[in-house]
Amino acid sequence: MFDSLDRLILLVYFLSMTACTHCMPKTLITIADARTHQAKLVDIGELGDTEGDILTFDQPLLDEQGSRIGNNSGMCIRTRVGHSFQCQWTLTMTNGSIQVAGREFDKGTSVIAIVGGTGRYSGISGQMESVNNGDGTFTQILHYWVQ
Repeated sequence: MFDSLDRLILLVYFLSMTACTHCMPKTLITIADARTHQAKLVDIGELGDTEGDILTFDQPLLDEQGSRIGNNSGMCIRTRVGHSFQCQWTLTMTNGSIQVAGREFDKGTSVIAIVGGTGRYSGISGQMESVNNGDGTFTQILHYWVQ
């Protein structure tokens, strides 16, 4: 029914499917809760919103149901007034941490790079969509792979 070449092709196909299980993207949705732990502004230079101002934050990290799963901690530097910050932060959970870095827009959705991780997330890559919900929370949708 199958000749040697057919069997070899099937074997290569099945091995590639097994070896590439880490290639399947995963999704993690978290909520950064800035309502109780608001970001602190370090006003650099002229008073008010100016380039170089720094935001620092350490906030509760919640799951989609609102249960606390860790911390959302980092900093942002104002790079374009009324538009965006350059940010880096860490989502710390009991099973590991995920580090992200990129441009966070004042409004709309920001797409930010996942730059590394620890624990369960060691070898992580992908991107995070960050959305300011307008109520003091930020929805963070991570699309990632772990190698």
